[in-house]
Amino acid sequence: MKPSATNQQTSTFIVPLEQAGKRLDIFLVSRLGAFSRTQIQGLIQKGLVVPNFPIKGLKAGLEVAEGQSFTVTVPPSEKTDIPPQYLSLDIVFEDANLLVINKPVGLVVHPGAGNQDKTLMNALVAHCPDLVGVGGVQRPGLVHRLDKDTSGLLVVAKTDLAYKSLVKQLKGRKLNREYLGIVKGTLTGKGKVDAPIARHATARKKMAVRPESGKRAVTHFYSLETTESASLVHLKLETGRTHQIRVHMAFIKHPILGDSVYGDDSGGAKRQMLHAFRLCFSHPKTGRVKEFFTKPPKDFDAALKIKNIKIPNWEKVRWA
Repeated sequence: MKPSATNQQTSTFIVPLEQAGKRLDIFLVSRLGAFSRTQIQGLIQKGLVVPNFPIKGLKAGLEVAEGQSFTVTVPPSEKTDIPPQYLSLDIVFEDANLLVINKPVGLVVHPGAGNQDKTLMNALVAHCPDLVGVGGVQRPGLVHRLDKDTSGLLVVAKTDLAYKSLVKQLKGRKLNREYLGIVKGTLTGKGKVDAPIARHATARKKMAVRPESGKRAVTHFYSLETTESASLVHLKLETGRTHQIRVHMAFIKHPILGDSVYGDDSGGAKRQMLHAFRLCFSHPKTGRVKEFFTKPPKDFDAALKIKNIKIPNWEKVRWA
């Protein structure tokens, strides 16, 4: 059984001796490896897990006993309403389980207000029709995202098992994401920004550091090269809040060059100079560590030249 099947699925599971005493949701997760515990709890709440013995008010925390059986019904997954569109994709890696994409500047990741089509999701649904339903209806397969004007690496799950594994790695801080950024001003050394982020109090399209209501957000950085007007910075995410790097850099008075939302667009850059250049995770199927790298686009190098910052050998840039 899998969460994204197009037809209804029904199976019955009997509790063996070694599983007796466990919670119902934990027992079912052991039998339905493609499902997360949250998904199992959702099925229980919807009455789609039926005990084959008398009981009132079935709950996820029920302590199961040897010999008890439960019939699980998984309804057909909802079809995504994202229309397929055949757009060019820079595919860095692909197998039966996942894709790694090098997203260009200007490409929106998923449809939303003002961007109803010609997004990365439209292209992915066309490239991989089986993606429909994996991990969700509106953003199938999408494990994390990049802003429209941020370039670089994204991983997309092609199966429920891959999605479950990658999301778990993301939450457990084992999906490593490293960025290159050009920031305003002289930023030297290394450091950490640990400042909670939430929706801006008045500008609803923006995020902001809000200690009283924000979710924990941590960004690590160290400076690679610097001048009086700008610095090339290596950044590493510990958490993954919306606009996190941009908000944090602005918070410490070194906004990303060209960021018209959290800084200003003066300084010779036509977009925010932020690039996701390294991505590392354990392959969901094999368990082997996979690492991917991509150089910044030409406009990133051009911005460095304008600021008289030496362009390093990108492949040799490693987290110190």
